[in-house]
Amino acid sequence: MQEQLTATAIATSVSNGHLLAPQSVEASVRADQPRLSSGIPDVDAVLGGGIVAGSVNLIAGQPGIGKSTLLLQLAYAVAADASVLYVSGEESAYQIGLRAKRLGTLRPELQLATSSSADDIAATIASEQYQLVIVDSIQTITAAAVASSAGTVSQITNSTQLLTAAAKQSNTAVILVGHVTKEGAIAGPKVLEHVVDVVLQLEGDRYGGFKILRAIKNRFGSTNEAGIFEMVEQGLQAVQNPSAALLAERQISDGSVVLATLEGTRPLLVEVQALVNKTSYGYPKRAASGFDLNRLNLLVAMLERRTKLNLAEQDIYINIVGGMQIREPAADLAVCLAIGSAAKGLQLKKNAVVFGEIGLSGEVRHVPNADKRIAEAKKLGFDGAIGPQVKGSAKKLVGLHGVSNVRDALNEFLEKD
Repeated sequence: MQEQLTATAIATSVSNGHLLAPQSVEASVRADQPRLSSGIPDVDAVLGGGIVAGSVNLIAGQPGIGKSTLLLQLAYAVAADASVLYVSGEESAYQIGLRAKRLGTLRPELQLATSSSADDIAATIASEQYQLVIVDSIQTITAAAVASSAGTVSQITNSTQLLTAAAKQSNTAVILVGHVTKEGAIAGPKVLEHVVDVVLQLEGDRYGGFKILRAIKNRFGSTNEAGIFEMVEQGLQAVQNPSAALLAERQISDGSVVLATLEGTRPLLVEVQALVNKTSYGYPKRAASGFDLNRLNLLVAMLERRTKLNLAEQDIYINIVGGMQIREPAADLAVCLAIGSAAKGLQLKKNAVVFGEIGLSGEVRHVPNADKRIAEAKKLGFDGAIGPQVKGSAKKLVGLHGVSNVRDALNEFLEKD
């Protein structure tokens, strides 16, 4: 019976369907359109060169991180050369106008609408009147055909598909704002991230410090770029020299090590601080701010097994200065040297930055772009870097003090003040 129903459904589809009209891949790119510049170079770099016509872009981040501020600045800049519509389902036109006035982004060419109807917004996109439409936010939009409240899985899915279909049909670029859960994941169904072309995440401390814009998914460019911003009175402003800003108030002491990390393809120097203190309880505490706690526990266990450090009865605290979140494995050696420095009351012998991944055997492993890290260190007055030993042509790197394992690094580069 089931086979008969399936065969009937297939036969109906074949009779009602139309043959596709394919074209060669070469022909599809002959009518290539230039990208829309966002007016913010760091945002263009993250997008891969600008906003692609007909693309659907999703930007997400914590409440108060600056998503609406950034998009209002972007809309203001794009409106100088293209038609832009800013649609808000969360705020009134008066509220948005007040923010635009505060940010200095008032412009007659920038159009504003308030609506929570996905059908109305899709019809406006399909009208081809605008080259860019910003929708803030997808969690407040509802489709009339779906009988559920805004923010539910069905509403988010259907509303996004409506807007996406209209964007592709009219070749209009669309930017959607998305909410995140308290764990930091993008709220809503996973299909939301699959349907859109670009997923951007705005990260950082909502109360201060730097904000980092990175691409989690990008069909039109690399996901290795990142833009670094800080919130000022005029809105989000790109930081030209974040390394200098992060190290401006550094005090050289035990437990302080400068890490040469990468945000996308940009080298960045940040201070890693460690505090090691004898525990007052039976179970020592491990805490980390800006660094993965599970990774910290793994490194502490490795240090106890592979070196002479006795950390079983010590509380260990790690802090990445400036509210930065460090995820790359190249931070391992800097964290270990900071812990060793704090535990023994020693400082680094050399005025150098540190980078390198560490395995469970204590070996220091290769990390990419060592030349960029060393160049950034020298630019800010450091003599060089402590990192993994390199082979082949990479030996030409000047200023790199190579170490093969973490024990040698602790013995060779730590000394009393």
